[in-house]
Amino acid sequence: MTRVKRGNIARKRRKHILQLASGFRGSSSTLFRTAQQQTMKSLRYAYRDRQQKKRAFTRVWVTRLNAATRCYGINYSTFRHSLKTSGVLLNRKICSQVALRDALAFQQLLDSVDTNE
Repeated sequence: MTRVKRGNIARKRRKHILQLASGFRGSSSTLFRTAQQQTMKSLRYAYRDRQQKKRAFTRVWVTRLNAATRCYGINYSTFRHSLKTSGVLLNRKICSQVALRDALAFQQLLDSVDTNE
């Protein structure tokens, strides 16, 4: 059987892993075996935290909207329900930005939706 030389492929794989681990501390950025373990772990963390980032921002937007609507005497759930029944298609992010940056426009938004349903 003929000899198979895998030097280029193995070196390319190791180099790729070590480039992914270039910012890690200690031997996790220089030794291949620990770099591979830490890289796999960091990729799992990155996947998990992309989902958690979305949840965290949604929580921030809801908190801001709840605080802003309570200044006008209603709560968040009543506000969201009145938006839906009035046919206003604004998401939480845009509503919270309007409430944070332009109080007059937010008050006009509250006046335009019927909150007494």
